[in-house]
Amino acid sequence: MLVLSRAVGEIISVGDQITLRILEVSGTQVKLGVEAPVGVNVHRAEVYQKILSRQGQQEAQPVANP
Repeated sequence: MLVLSRAVGEIISVGDQITLRILEVSGTQVKLGVEAPVGVNVHRAEVYQKILSRQGQQEAQPVANP
């Protein structure tokens, strides 16, 4: 894991097409702005886990024959 220290307004680049900008720091919270190409989905970890869980449930359900 890479650990970086950044100040408000500074940017972190992830590859060529994704940037993270530090928007605000307040106590223990940090607000990030994420810029990514249209085809790249960006989710909070807990939301992404729910998406994966629902996809797994859909795949596990048998398909009814019409």
